[in-house]
Amino acid sequence: MKSAPHQLRSIAVLGIPLTWVLITLVVPVGVLLAHSFFVVEFPTFKPAFVFDSYNEIVTDPQYFQVIGRTLKIALMTAACSLLVAYPLAYFLAIKVKSHTLRTTLYFLIILPLWVSYLLRAYVWKTILGQEGILNSFLMYTGLISEPSPLFLYNQFSMVITLTYIFIPFMAMPIFAALEKIPPRLLEASADLGMTPFQTFRHVTLPLSMPGVVAGLTFTICLTSGDFVAAFMVGGPSSTMVASTIQSQFGASLNWPLGAALSVIMFLFVLTLISISDRFETRAQGATS
Repeated sequence: MKSAPHQLRSIAVLGIPLTWVLITLVVPVGVLLAHSFFVVEFPTFKPAFVFDSYNEIVTDPQYFQVIGRTLKIALMTAACSLLVAYPLAYFLAIKVKSHTLRTTLYFLIILPLWVSYLLRAYVWKTILGQEGILNSFLMYTGLISEPSPLFLYNQFSMVITLTYIFIPFMAMPIFAALEKIPPRLLEASADLGMTPFQTFRHVTLPLSMPGVVAGLTFTICLTSGDFVAAFMVGGPSSTMVASTIQSQFGASLNWPLGAALSVIMFLFVLTLISISDRFETRAQGATS
């Protein structure tokens, strides 16, 4: 039988983090859910249990367009991040043999996370602007005769900026998965006569899939909730769900509608994480 001091320590160890989760996660989500059922009475709103906000989201096509645009940009950002991050992580984990060099290069990958998010977004606004580096270079090479406005305030600039911002979140889990691959498996594959491409296809890629799935999940979730990049480099044609939510809680003063959109995105993230967890479990089981 456990002693009283031991029981108190167990309660403290479990109670403190559970209380923290309750205060910082469960209660705010509950408040958000409650507000999604409120009714608007300009210039404020009052408690009720109606589905007016959800009905407006379902019946108004502009919200489907915003949600669809958000998913499109998130998927494009995830795909671009994967194309850049996977070769980079593969090079670090498989090709770089020096532990010091690998640590240094890995540090350079995560270094942008130490820089302000706003600063990183503003850098790309400067690069893609009419007087930015890209336009200046194209004019210098003679490819264009005057600055082009096509590189900024569109979905192209959104994807480029978000890819740069979220590449570390894609590269880190892939690198962690690749680093766990025992070198003897790659050596055994070569001894059996497999080419480097066959080794990558049948050994390296399947074993790295948990990292790929985790990276895609991180990138899609973070991109779906972004509104700063949309404001700085996106323009009117790149409005995303997070920007709409921010406007509902701000200038529009329609908290119930903003809360309903937030609940929908919260459920989307939970669903994505659940699917990702199943894929990771299945991938780990298939390679174990």
